[in-house]
Amino acid sequence: MRRLPPLTAIEAFVQVARLGSVKAAASELALSSPALSRRVQALERFVGRSLFERRHQAMLLNGHGEALLSRLAPALDALSEAIDATTGETELLRLRLGVLPLYASQKLIGRLPELRAEHPDLHIDIDTASYALARLGDELDAAIVLAREIDPTLYSRRLDRNRIVAIASTELRVKGEPITRPEQLADTTIFIHREMPETFNAWREAVGRPRLEPASTDQFDSGQLILQAASQNLGVAFMLEAHLIGSTDTRLVRLFDVEVKSPYNYWFACRRSALSRRPVKIFHDWLFANIAEE
Repeated sequence: MRRLPPLTAIEAFVQVARLGSVKAAASELALSSPALSRRVQALERFVGRSLFERRHQAMLLNGHGEALLSRLAPALDALSEAIDATTGETELLRLRLGVLPLYASQKLIGRLPELRAEHPDLHIDIDTASYALARLGDELDAAIVLAREIDPTLYSRRLDRNRIVAIASTELRVKGEPITRPEQLADTTIFIHREMPETFNAWREAVGRPRLEPASTDQFDSGQLILQAASQNLGVAFMLEAHLIGSTDTRLVRLFDVEVKSPYNYWFACRRSALSRRPVKIFHDWLFANIAEE
């Protein structure tokens, strides 16, 4: 059998890779920073190449490190599960997940049976309240949010790249006519989500009508309610294309044949230290293998 590097060196490498910091990884493993650095350096000597880009107070994986992590992390998780199964210490894994209701209903809930089949010991508490990012570490382990960007002190990864679309009922009329031209929005109400306040502004700039003003702008904190309001002929919703695709309401259609890149996208986020916890890591890996559209 080929000689293997020390397991402690592998563990140190994985922790630094996941947390992005020697100091944070050393704290997690109850080591001094110099001791942890020596373990990482020992692994780099063993494989014969550098695995990180070393920056001030940060360690970022390079290409070699990314490739090694993708192979090692699942093996370490499997090893942990094997030890738990042998010692009879398999724990009930619980994830506290903050997620917007519309993403949960359109993307997540229908796929959770697949996750349960792979990881029957993983249980998820779903929290749809606001301000999920601010509650990470206290009330939540991880969150799926709509945002332009995420605080760089957090671990984050984009779940999709989306477009803004105007959504309305097929029965909606403005002054007796169907809406076919952007200028008709001046005579109707539009709906936007409070999590995406600049959606309409971005759309009207992109279509070359920066001064276009609707008759009224109504804000909702629920994407599902926005879609329902639009289906009832109450106005035009400005949302993501994914929201329309995920809707089962056949009354809703996309208005205007224009492509407008959204400044908002869905992100997975957690505190960097949380990614070393098994429930968070299991859900993160499954989410990006099965649902994410990066």
